[in-house]
Amino acid sequence: MSYLVKNYNRKKISFKKGKGSFLYSNNNQKYLDFVQGIAVNSLGHAHPKLIKSLSKQSKKLWHVSNAFIIPEGELLAKKIVKKTFADFVMFQNSGAEATEAAIKVARRYFYSIGKPNKNRILCIRNSFHGRTIAAIYASGSKKMIEGFGPKVNGFDHFDFGNHQSLEKNITKNTAAIMVEPIMGEGGIKIIPDWCLKELRKLCNKKGILLILDEVQCGIGRTGNFFAFEKSEIKPDIVPIAKGIGGGFPIGAVLMNKKVAKSMTAGSHGSTFGGNPLAMQIGNTVFDIISKKSFLKNVKKNSIYFLKHLNNIQKKYPKIIKEVRGRGFLIGLQVHKDQSNFIKRLYENKLLTIRAAENVVRILPPLNVKKSELDLAIKIINKVCSSY
Repeated sequence: MSYLVKNYNRKKISFKKGKGSFLYSNNNQKYLDFVQGIAVNSLGHAHPKLIKSLSKQSKKLWHVSNAFIIPEGELLAKKIVKKTFADFVMFQNSGAEATEAAIKVARRYFYSIGKPNKNRILCIRNSFHGRTIAAIYASGSKKMIEGFGPKVNGFDHFDFGNHQSLEKNITKNTAAIMVEPIMGEGGIKIIPDWCLKELRKLCNKKGILLILDEVQCGIGRTGNFFAFEKSEIKPDIVPIAKGIGGGFPIGAVLMNKKVAKSMTAGSHGSTFGGNPLAMQIGNTVFDIISKKSFLKNVKKNSIYFLKHLNNIQKKYPKIIKEVRGRGFLIGLQVHKDQSNFIKRLYENKLLTIRAAENVVRILPPLNVKKSELDLAIKIINKVCSSY
C-alpha cells in the first residue's frame, strides 16, 4: 500500500539508477528515457560534472537565508544577464513559482508607475503555466481549474492563432501578454517567429509587457538558449526552470531594468530560492549548455532526429498525423488516443509522455548520442509497423 496521495496516475515501475539517456528499473530492465523528468534532466542522468559539483558544494554549504549575500547566486545571475536580454534575475524553486512571480512583477510594475488598475494578464486558452492556484487560472483550462474555485480573477484568454481574439481582449486594464513560445503540455505547438515579432510590436503599441514563459522550451532545448531568440525580439519578463538545474529544483524570473525597478525590498521572497547548493549546480549546467558548440550540436542532432521522424510519419500517415516541435522539444500527434502508442513504446523500452491533442511528447537529454536517437527511431518505426 502506498501512503502517497493519488494525484498521479503512476506507471507500475520504479528505477534504481540512471546513466545518460538510460534508466534502469528495479527489475533490471533498461529503458531509453526520452521523458527526462519532463524536459528537466537537460544533461541526462548522473552527469559526472554535476555529480562533482553537487558533491563539492554539499561539503561546504547547503542553505542560508536570502537575508545574506549568496555568491553562487550572484555568479549565476551575472552569467544569465551576460548571455540573455535580461538585466536582473530573481531566483525561485520551480516553474510554477517562476510564472507566479512573473505575474507579480508585471502587476507591481504598473502599480509602481501609478497605474494599479493595469493588472490583468492575457494568456492563450489551454496553455500551461504551472499548478499553483493563480497559474491554473492563467492557463485557462477548464480541466485544470475544476474543483479549485472561487475563480482567481485577473486573467483573460484568447485562442491559439486567433489574432482577432487577442486584440479584442486587450483592454485598458491589461498589464501583460504571457505566452509559451512553444506550448509544451498544450501539444507542442510553436508560435511562429513572425507572430512573436507582432506580439512585441503590439505590446509596444499598447504600452503593456510581454512575458515569454520559457520554463519548458528554454535553456537550450530548441538549439537556442531561449526559444524566442530565433525571432530576434526582446521580452520584458521570462520565467525559467526545468533544464537550468539539470534535475535539481531551480526556477528564476528574468527581467529588464524597467520592470525590475519596481521589485523593491520586501516585494517578493523565497525561503529556498537561490540557495547555495542549487546555485552551484545551476552554474555548472549553465557553463555546459551555454557554449556555442553545445547548442550547435543540439541543432544538428535534432534536425537529424526530426528528419527521420518525418520520414516515419510519411510512411505511416494513418498512425502519425503530424510531427511537431523544434530542437529536442518534439511531439508526435497521432490520430487516435495516444495512450496506446505510448504504452507500446514503453513495452519496447522507450519512455515518452503525453501532451494535449493526442500528442506523444519526446524529450531527449540535450547531450543525447546519435546512436541513442537511432535506437528511438527504430523503436518508433517498429511500433508504427505493429498497428
